Amino acid sequence: MSLYAQYSSLLDGVLDELVLDGVLPDGLDRRNVTVEPPRDPSHGDLATNAAMVLAKSARTNPRALAEAIKPKLEALPTVTSVEVAGPGFLNLRLQPDSWRDELRSILREGEGYGLSRAGAGQRVNVEYVSANPTGPLHMGHCRGAVVGDSLARLLEAAGFRVTKEYYVNDAGGQVDTLARSVHLRYREALGEDVGDIPDGMYPGEYLKPVGVLLASEHGGKYAHAPEAEWLPLFREAAIAAMLDLIRHDLGLLGIHHDLFASEAETQRTGAVERAADVLRGKGLVYEGALDRPKSLDPHDEWEPVELTLFRSSQFGDDQDRPLKKSDGSWTYFGADAAYHLQKAENADHLVNIWGADHAGTVKRVQAAVTALTDGRVDLDVKLVQMVRLFRAGEPVKMSKRAGDFITLADVVGEVGKDVVRFMMLTRRADAPLDFDFTKVVEASKDNPVFYVQYAHARISSLRRKAADAGVDVGAPADLALLDDEELNLVRRAAQYPRILESAALAHEPHRIAFYLYDLAAEFHALWNRGNDDPGRRFLVENNPQLSRARLELAFAIGQIIRSGLALMGVAATEEMR
Repeated sequence: MSLYAQYSSLLDGVLDELVLDGVLPDGLDRRNVTVEPPRDPSHGDLATNAAMVLAKSARTNPRALAEAIKPKLEALPTVTSVEVAGPGFLNLRLQPDSWRDELRSILREGEGYGLSRAGAGQRVNVEYVSANPTGPLHMGHCRGAVVGDSLARLLEAAGFRVTKEYYVNDAGGQVDTLARSVHLRYREALGEDVGDIPDGMYPGEYLKPVGVLLASEHGGKYAHAPEAEWLPLFREAAIAAMLDLIRHDLGLLGIHHDLFASEAETQRTGAVERAADVLRGKGLVYEGALDRPKSLDPHDEWEPVELTLFRSSQFGDDQDRPLKKSDGSWTYFGADAAYHLQKAENADHLVNIWGADHAGTVKRVQAAVTALTDGRVDLDVKLVQMVRLFRAGEPVKMSKRAGDFITLADVVGEVGKDVVRFMMLTRRADAPLDFDFTKVVEASKDNPVFYVQYAHARISSLRRKAADAGVDVGAPADLALLDDEELNLVRRAAQYPRILESAALAHEPHRIAFYLYDLAAEFHALWNRGNDDPGRRFLVENNPQLSRARLELAFAIGQIIRSGLALMGVAATEEMR
């Protein structure tokens, strides 16, 4: 149990005592009570909002409740002082040995330090990437892929059971266009001059190998055959080839999904009808017309059309949504509702990682999930903003080979998987991200990838240097030799478990990247104090006892950096080259 978890438990015990004393009523909701670092480190080691959160329900003044909590916290053997601050916050100072014990815990637990049971085995389906199977992945897809995969790793570390899913949009008109584009490449492979690829088709050269394969399998059989004879065959072959390409590109990032779900299969199996029947059985489907669109010019003609509608406005949506078009075919929303019902049947929580251009569909899909599951399953949608590519500050031109975009594979090939994955998490997912090919490989503090990796490389070098200096790193270390500045680094390290858990529960993997940068910054500051004073280095000549204590500290920081990077899908660097 981490230090913050220990004091949360101890605080719970204090509140239980106040219930027995009659100061607090029994049964108060304590879920929003926190134990965390104070915003200003000078205020103490820990802070709690318990009095602020519970006072209203307890019908008392927050500061008065804080004064009642204070002596019970002061009675804890590891607490040196408690201060009531502002309207009722409580700031605690701990004995230095508390942080030394936490350092020992980090070293003892190793990779297990920080792992949480908050998920309690609940099932979470994380759907991410889900790009149309019409070509290679580009950098927009890359960001969603990294966010989704890192979130899945985080959730597993927090005790959830995770399914990583990719939804293949293989039922729309875009896959017919793909098949026609492949047919052109097929004819080209047979020796025909097809000229420029017509507008509206997919022009990328990545379709040439598919055309060559079909030409080798079928010869000239379909070169001039009616479209109806070859379209289904070419569509199936093209989708399969594009999915192979997508899996390959994702593999370059170390991403592997558990499940690829097909939209076309969802429609073929009658899942859309089944979802509609579920909604109809709840009285949530009716025949009617939508209101005149507000965006329509008042002078434009508009005639209402009767449609099959879902009462999504009852579940927080702006208006009811059509499940069927006027021609009787299912809408994309109808298929989407059915797909989410399929996922919900095997999950307690759903998380979708979508591009920001899907913002308009969030409320309606959330409404469908709530209605279809009677609120048993929740859907959280994380919208991912675009990635802007630069080289030395100049926008990067598009790739002709890919058609009109920079491929994920090209970027990974140039700067490497770890750089790409780390950089995708250096901003909140809903904020635009600039990716500069020059800056992401720069050896400077302004490059977070380098800065964190350099901290780990420095720590790795200590182990080698200690061996050369004859310092036995396996011998017991006297952690009482660590000074206040060094214990401050332990304080930062001790936040890792709560950062991990909060990032997982908030579905925000970027918090790990932010934390690692701050941890690395404090480590570098501690390292640099030895530049002018050899006695303040991690390895002190002729002082093996002090060296062992500082090495223990460094190795603990290295362990946390490795663990945090692993959650991001990034390998820790042993040596900078």
